[in-house]
Amino acid sequence: MKDLLLNGEDEIAIRQRLTLVALGKVSADVVLRVGKLFDVHTRSWMIDHEIVLSGKRIAYVGPAGSYKGEAGKRVYEPDLMAIPGMGEVHKHIESSHLTPEWEAALVLPRGNTWTCEASHEFSNVDGPHNLEFWLEPRLRGSPLKIFPLPGSAVPPTAFEHGGGWFGFTEQQRFIAESMMVAGLDEVMDWPAVWNPANPSHGRLWGMIRATFEGRGVVEGHAAGMRDLPSINAFAASGIASDHEAWTPDEFWDKLQRGLFLELRPFNMPEVIRSLLARSLSDWSQIAFTTDDRSASDTLRLGATDYNARLAIEAGLAPEIAIQCVTLNPARHMRLTPWVGSLAPGRFADIVLLSDLSTFEIEKVWADGTQVSEKKRYLPQVPRIEWPDWAANTIHIGRSIVAEDFRINAEAGRETMNAAVLRPYHWADEFLTFELPVRAGVVRRDPDRNITKFSIVDRFSGSGAVSKMFWLGCGPRDPNTALACSVSHDKHNIWCIGSSDEAMALAVNAIAENRGGWALVRDGVVAATVQYEIGGLMSCRSAEELDQETERFHAEASKVDWMYEPSYSPRWIPGFPERLIFCTLTCAPWRWVLVAPRASIPQGLVNVQTGAAHPVVW
Repeated sequence: MKDLLLNGEDEIAIRQRLTLVALGKVSADVVLRVGKLFDVHTRSWMIDHEIVLSGKRIAYVGPAGSYKGEAGKRVYEPDLMAIPGMGEVHKHIESSHLTPEWEAALVLPRGNTWTCEASHEFSNVDGPHNLEFWLEPRLRGSPLKIFPLPGSAVPPTAFEHGGGWFGFTEQQRFIAESMMVAGLDEVMDWPAVWNPANPSHGRLWGMIRATFEGRGVVEGHAAGMRDLPSINAFAASGIASDHEAWTPDEFWDKLQRGLFLELRPFNMPEVIRSLLARSLSDWSQIAFTTDDRSASDTLRLGATDYNARLAIEAGLAPEIAIQCVTLNPARHMRLTPWVGSLAPGRFADIVLLSDLSTFEIEKVWADGTQVSEKKRYLPQVPRIEWPDWAANTIHIGRSIVAEDFRINAEAGRETMNAAVLRPYHWADEFLTFELPVRAGVVRRDPDRNITKFSIVDRFSGSGAVSKMFWLGCGPRDPNTALACSVSHDKHNIWCIGSSDEAMALAVNAIAENRGGWALVRDGVVAATVQYEIGGLMSCRSAEELDQETERFHAEASKVDWMYEPSYSPRWIPGFPERLIFCTLTCAPWRWVLVAPRASIPQGLVNVQTGAAHPVVW
């Protein structure tokens, strides 16, 4: 019995054995004795305790010497403190840009032993293989427990198309197929939930119904939602959580309406200080979540340990911080029989700390064995030859040429009105600029920070390209372009550039690499980063990917990037890496550029109303 993926038949056999091991009637595998053990259920430290392991699970916890059964091995760590393996309540592993087996090697030494994978990223690339993709590394022996949540945003809106489509039947099948499926990934299209006239209304409620019937959790995404009627309606819909509360008052209002709040690092210090000032005593409805973090940032900052450390630095008691990354997320996701605490029946995932105040991790155990020493990962990473459905997902159908990005003017015009967007454009209306026309083509205006932005359909093989003008985010240098196949959440290829020729070169470089980043400078490909799996991830170590990424950033730093402030405080000058999030189509976005389709031939659409508009007129 390998005890890798949860299923009812094996679970009964495992529990029967654990019962006998706990009674000392069957020999245990390991007894791990520690100086201190943290019990998350009572928020108390237990001195000189032992954890008895059988297979991949915990069978017994008690004071040192209290276990009377036999054990094959005894380990003593008198100077270390044991806390439960930490969990991610909401994370897109795709944003690490590592395949899940390499993600495990990165995050396990940093204390993250289980993850609720918000899988609409890969689902939008290949929905039919979504569950298989996330469970395969575990079947190969990876110690990281991944609990997939099929994506509600597949597609993100009714105005997009691609590699996946999920509704009632698909969600019902996923939940029935595996006990590892914890629920429904973040419901992002709030206008489609409340508005019966929205074309995605039936699809989303079908997925919510299937999740309810399967006793799963419906995760939420309430970005920009700050008025009480909307917050109440959101909670009333059955959506259980939100990780998009930005301000302390918004966080408090949502907490008071019964939502489970998943707090991200970018505003964690401010929110925690405000909660402490309000004398919040019950933190059980709060977890700390990573959401999106690259492998490079994880190497630099940490994984879930960084979230806990940041909370402690903001003034939160370490014991509460531990609960917010262990028991609280496990309880919310209904996973407490398996993860979230150091208690019998749970997986033997144990983080050993040498210092509580700095949250210094010395060793991590997972599945009943030690998997790290400091930051060094000890097991061999499974070598997976990912099949074509994962490794060949860029289907443009042809080579892109400069003419694909041309925006023609009406005959005889010297100027044209142009619809213009900027990063994080949440206004009701797009911007309008008058742009020059030369040789029958509408031109960029770098003097006003206006450049060209495009979306290339990488799913249908039609080579369709939408294009328009954007403000304050492109290269000012001539014959320069930047392209990427990470384009939340549909993950078509986006490209921004100062010449059509450079844009074509960048997109073709992405296709040749099967995904990733491409930078063209002075008319030549200056640097690339390869994401050959799903166009989102790479099958290699975090360190190797980081080295290639750093070389790319070094080349990108040589470019003069346009900049203007936007609504988001995280939109900053320099290399516009966060453009990967600027094609989001969920609320509070209104006007966005999507890949062309028959009903939206130029791709400019208001995703809240369905209205389309020409890009120039």
